[in-house]
Amino acid sequence: MRRRLPTPVGWLLAVVVAAGFSALGSWQLGRAQAKRALLDQVAQVLRARQPRPLSAAAQHDRAQQLDWAAGRGHFAPGPAVLLDNQSHDGQPGVRAYRPFVPDDGGPALLVDLGWQPLDAARTMPVVPPLTGSRQIAGLLAPPPAPGLIRGMPAVQEDGDLLAVALEPAVLAAPLGRKRLAPRVLRLDPALPIGFARDLDVLPNTLPPARHLGYAVQWFGLALAVLVTAVVLTWRRRGATREKMGHDPA
Repeated sequence: MRRRLPTPVGWLLAVVVAAGFSALGSWQLGRAQAKRALLDQVAQVLRARQPRPLSAAAQHDRAQQLDWAAGRGHFAPGPAVLLDNQSHDGQPGVRAYRPFVPDDGGPALLVDLGWQPLDAARTMPVVPPLTGSRQIAGLLAPPPAPGLIRGMPAVQEDGDLLAVALEPAVLAAPLGRKRLAPRVLRLDPALPIGFARDLDVLPNTLPPARHLGYAVQWFGLALAVLVTAVVLTWRRRGATREKMGHDPA
């Protein structure tokens, strides 16, 4: 009488592992699609450049949207914000921000003044005050996505704030403001103030193509696990049939 083969426990493990790899691949695909959509939105806004008032930065229903904005106002006196762990062309540095008070009303908004390098001793750059009434323009965008590390900003010797995450709700009090707009202004690179800057909305993060590459790798690993399980099962069954064929009746 032929014995029935037990269900391989390894198949259950293979399916679970393959499903996990597939889930990671799907997540990477989602990230690629989201970033591609973001870049398309940026391109559309920059082509049109139809300015909205700076007070639009305070609209919570558009906190995750992109707009071109322009207006007059003044930079608030007090400390600047230095966002840490910001690279540019492979060089480490910080990105400088100052709160700007629009003349058209609404809360102050943080303005991205650009990137500054750090030396080996991590000496923080000096961010000169910007006085007087100014006309500014730029891209209203959500703040850079925070990393895993968050916390209150550290006060530097000159009074500036060194932050590991740009969270307007957290920075308002240290900057002496009742509140800050949820969006920040990526200052137009053509304006003759600030430091090296551009309108790249994906700095210090992976581009869509990289996410797509990782998705292919995860799906490939899932397929490899299932193919390996099929091959091992086929070999196991072949070995069992051969053994049973040699068994005496």
